[in-house]
Amino acid sequence: MAIINSTVKPFAATAYLNGKFVPVTDADLKGKWSIFFFYPADFTFVCPTELGDMADLYPEFQKLGVEVYSVSTDTHFTHKAWHDASDTIKKINYPMIGDPTGAITRGFDVMIEEEGLALRGTFVVNPEGQIKVAEIHDLGIGRDASELLRKVKAAQYVASHPGEVCPAKWQEGDATLAPSLDLVGKI
Repeated sequence: MAIINSTVKPFAATAYLNGKFVPVTDADLKGKWSIFFFYPADFTFVCPTELGDMADLYPEFQKLGVEVYSVSTDTHFTHKAWHDASDTIKKINYPMIGDPTGAITRGFDVMIEEEGLALRGTFVVNPEGQIKVAEIHDLGIGRDASELLRKVKAAQYVASHPGEVCPAKWQEGDATLAPSLDLVGKI
């Protein structure tokens, strides 16, 4: 089954957030846009560059009503230790979910079973809990939070403008398309 338009599977986990351990469940997703940002492990090399990039743009995501959840198969205790030890990770103000059983990671189909680690998976979830964007990278390929921000804006635009779609490289304020018979073969 394709993951696009599927509903996030039920889960319950603990996250590290602003000096506290907080519960996070699938019920927390209802009514707002969310991003699940899976990464292989704390105390690694590419991961802090991505999480730091996301931390830098987190205020922009918040302005759009989007909550960001980073997820790895580490524990929430390990997330706290990494947060305390790394200047880059100290910038994070979004929930860092611990998934030591791999249940959430498997639910998004990004588990590397042989290693017990997550692939670099990025998922944009709408307020109804449906996955609208899915992107999966190999471990050595880092992601760009500004491109993710563009995709979130496009997903939100399409959701609020039925009958319109966003073409390649669409930026907020650019023209969109209204698919119709008249456009066939003219683009």
